[in-house]
Amino acid sequence: MSELIVVAFNDQATAFAMRAELVALQKEYLLEMEDVVIVTRAIDNTVQLHQAANLTAMGALSGGFWGMVIGMIFLNPLLGAVVGAGAGALSGTVTDIGINDAFMRDLGKTLTPGTAAVFLLTRKFTADKVVSRLGAFSAKGHVLQTSLSHDDEASLRAALEAKPA
Repeated sequence: MSELIVVAFNDQATAFAMRAELVALQKEYLLEMEDVVIVTRAIDNTVQLHQAANLTAMGALSGGFWGMVIGMIFLNPLLGAVVGAGAGALSGTVTDIGINDAFMRDLGKTLTPGTAAVFLLTRKFTADKVVSRLGAFSAKGHVLQTSLSHDDEASLRAALEAKPA
């Protein structure tokens, strides 16, 4: 079962640093992420999603490749690649995998201007090891929402919201 965790930070740099730490934890097999997105709210109140993967670019790349292959069958690989890239980019734009974009935008509108939040959707994780590694972010974050058990949420809150010793 997937778990959703949303942590807000007073500055955007800390949110990006946390995402980097989460990626490092995944490389060490302590965490298996489905999606990790940083939502920022600028001073002018615009909300921006910083996705880990650009679906439009990936769609254009794969569409261009398959369009070229199909175009070679019909003896016009250049036209096939152009049409395939356009179709792939279009499908990448409308595809939404992982955390719902509308949900992230709505929650992002509640952030104070100039702040950010990390949205993490994880399949599984080693709670005690992950929480202890996130101790570097002690007193920097505020847990906004989770689908964790009460015990795991309490230990995460203690790690992120408590003042460092």
